Amino acid sequence: MDVGADEFEQSLPLLQELVLGADFVGLDIEFTGLRSNLSCRQQISLFDLPSEWYLKTRRSVQQFTICQIGLSVFSSIEGETNKYVAHSCNFFLFPTTFGILDSEFTFQASSVQFLNQYGFDYNKFLKNGIPYMNEEQEKKIKHNILTGNWRVRRFSWFSPASHFHVPVFSSLDKDQIKVVIDEVTRWLDSAEEGDWMTLPGIAGFQAFEVQLVLRQALPDIWTVLRDQGIIVKKVNKQHRWYLENTSCDRASCWKEKILLSARGFSVFFQMLVKAQKPLVGHNMMMDLLHLHEKFFRPLPESYDQFKLNIHNLFPVLIDTKNVTRDIWKELNFPRVSNLSEVYEVLNSDLNPTKNSGPEVIHASKCEKYVETKYPHEAAYDAFLCGSVLLKVAHLLLWRVRGTGPMPEPSFPLYLDVLAPYMNQVNLIRAGVPKINFSGPDCPSIRPPILLLHVRRWPEVSEQQVYWEFQNLCKFDVRRLSRSQFLLLTNKFKDARSILKEYRGHPTLQVSLYRYWRHSPNINCLLQVCGVVTTWALLALLLGRPDL
Repeated sequence: MDVGADEFEQSLPLLQELVLGADFVGLDIEFTGLRSNLSCRQQISLFDLPSEWYLKTRRSVQQFTICQIGLSVFSSIEGETNKYVAHSCNFFLFPTTFGILDSEFTFQASSVQFLNQYGFDYNKFLKNGIPYMNEEQEKKIKHNILTGNWRVRRFSWFSPASHFHVPVFSSLDKDQIKVVIDEVTRWLDSAEEGDWMTLPGIAGFQAFEVQLVLRQALPDIWTVLRDQGIIVKKVNKQHRWYLENTSCDRASCWKEKILLSARGFSVFFQMLVKAQKPLVGHNMMMDLLHLHEKFFRPLPESYDQFKLNIHNLFPVLIDTKNVTRDIWKELNFPRVSNLSEVYEVLNSDLNPTKNSGPEVIHASKCEKYVETKYPHEAAYDAFLCGSVLLKVAHLLLWRVRGTGPMPEPSFPLYLDVLAPYMNQVNLIRAGVPKINFSGPDCPSIRPPILLLHVRRWPEVSEQQVYWEFQNLCKFDVRRLSRSQFLLLTNKFKDARSILKEYRGHPTLQVSLYRYWRHSPNINCLLQVCGVVTTWALLALLLGRPDL
């Protein structure tokens, strides 16, 4: 089911009911870009500590935006054993443009090309995207709207028909407002008291905003919002005064409605947070960064504060990438490269619990994915995340029970066997393989760092070293000194291969890096200690009277 701005508000009650009754929620997000093209030093690296990785990635998250969020809400079916129903929804989003809120974001060509390849509808994103804002943006808008100081961004234009200037705090552009007021003022010239006209095609918070502008500019009209559009009625000044002071449709009420509509998807985000349901994704670190930045607060500079905030928002996170990585090795499943392939393997005869595992059905209004695959459509991938979680949890339960009797599966039982993986989120290209949102991060299990000593190759660069090794395997390279470089890979076999291949090489000497032996800081400290010791010994000898 696709949900845009036109359908969002009426969908909220049903969405809230689904989330409150859910066992867990699958999540996937599509972005306008993943990583900005920064300098080599600013690119993420296997050498990065989690805090370094976070600060580098934070810049990219601030630069790009969300174009689609997919949620798949999984609920166990009462009276059915190990059977779940999934309600899957695509939400097309577009940042709120309202007065002082005018977000800037970037498109990355490769990301646009990738989404185009899988049929992403950019018209729904650009023309019917649900607005959203974070708490900091909301505070600014709320202060300006509810205190009456809502004319923050102004423009003026002069209409010959009406002879007035209109200052506007607006999500609509100047030309749109001009067309509306011109149309109404031309109609007023010939209209009689009690006559009315319709302004169609204006919805959401823009409908409230247009009415506020018209009522402020034209003292002899009244407006009402109906299904067919905005109804403009010509009234006398006495009737206008009466309506302003007795109507439940007063401007003060509208300002609350404008704020609610301008918050858009952020309203549902808060519902999701309050529900405190387990949130499931696949390789979901970027998703969490964007959720924090776009709907909660701007990402803090402190990595520890970011972890704390996410854990408070979503106390139970499960990353299926992290879970499947462990169980894949144990069961000797074929290597896979993406979520769709993981799902296919778990649904194949390779899975020993294929026939006894949980059954998942699609809800009646969410049957788009029953027969057809839509890879990299956010709701489809969110559905795959939830399905993979259930199947992997069943495998873990089967492994724990061994030859003993299998208990009747339930989601609380699945959560018990998933406990070692909770709040452990996979990390791509960093010094550690995952981030722990509920405690200290795990130590690195990467292969050892290699030391490359270069001879007879003056002014060699990190890039040249990278090119030298790229045909054999991929290493991250970091300069240690003028002729020494550190090499790091995430595969033990690559480290062994390079040590073997370059043994006895006349120009490139590769060995294991030993911190206490090779670190420039340690060598400098030892040299200073040596100098201090020498001078101390010399002073002692010179100070002896018997010499």
